[in-house]
Amino acid sequence: MMRGIRGWMMVGLLTASGLIGCVRFGAPPATTPTSTANNARPSASAPAPKPSVPPTLATTTATSTPVSYTPVFFAVIGDFGYAGPAEQAVADLVSEAQPEFIVTVGDNNYPNGSLDTWDENVTAYYGDYLARGAFFPAWGNHDWGYHRKKLPALEKVTYLPEPGRYYDFVRGPVHFFVLDSNWQEPHGIGADSRQAQWLKEGLAASTTPWQVVVLHHAPYSSGHHGSQPNLQWPYAEWGADIVLAGHDHTYERIARDGIFYIVDGVGGHPSLYAFEHEVEGSLVRFNEDHGALFVWADAGQMRFEMHTVNHGVIDTFALPSDRAPRSRP
Repeated sequence: MMRGIRGWMMVGLLTASGLIGCVRFGAPPATTPTSTANNARPSASAPAPKPSVPPTLATTTATSTPVSYTPVFFAVIGDFGYAGPAEQAVADLVSEAQPEFIVTVGDNNYPNGSLDTWDENVTAYYGDYLARGAFFPAWGNHDWGYHRKKLPALEKVTYLPEPGRYYDFVRGPVHFFVLDSNWQEPHGIGADSRQAQWLKEGLAASTTPWQVVVLHHAPYSSGHHGSQPNLQWPYAEWGADIVLAGHDHTYERIARDGIFYIVDGVGGHPSLYAFEHEVEGSLVRFNEDHGALFVWADAGQMRFEMHTVNHGVIDTFALPSDRAPRSRP
């Protein structure tokens, strides 16, 4: 079954790519997902090979006729839109890897989301992805602009979903739900908000093997900004497999409620943040370099690798296919 774009998105944004949607199976793990990393912060290592060839992913076995999905390879960057050497280094890393599309966790355009800085901060580095509709951003506080109560001029950039706040899309076996976690969001950011209800209903209705939630402000973080209690929604209970965020300029992987929460805010802003307090479930913490998260996904597995500019791969983990059947709310 061909799936279209749901929620707050222009229908024409991804039609050239051919969205693929199918039958959902599996559930968020009831226990902490498996990982190749231990609880200690990884040490520096030699740069890893470029992720140009996807790792071998598991094949899915099912009792019913399996649905065929085209595997996808994508990059996740965050807190990146600050023109300079750090953003260029991460853009080069992404360019060498050649992912099919890019997902961002916000702060795409410093300092305040102005059209005047858009080309300098974003188009100069990721213009090819913008041109072919392969760039999917979450909105950060710097995209809204500090203390603004109305949408900034950036909403008029034609690539953004309409009305450019929260939306979902499907690529291959992955259904992405991109939230607006900013306080200015007219539909709210609490667990009982209109936006949260949209997410709950969307996750319940999704039929792909994987459901990924993307937002800017991290529900859980050991960094300077810390955890955001008003965004600690029951993502796992509603059906999410992983939550990707930014805001703190660090990389962190946290295990909570049987799923991973990722903080990926090292995409290019020159300032990296210290870890000020360790939150429960924090498994990997890194703040010594900039980088991008690369993800390979098919119907049986999602594999994640955090690549940095100078320290190589500092975290690798996978969401396997051996999950219990997902129960509907």
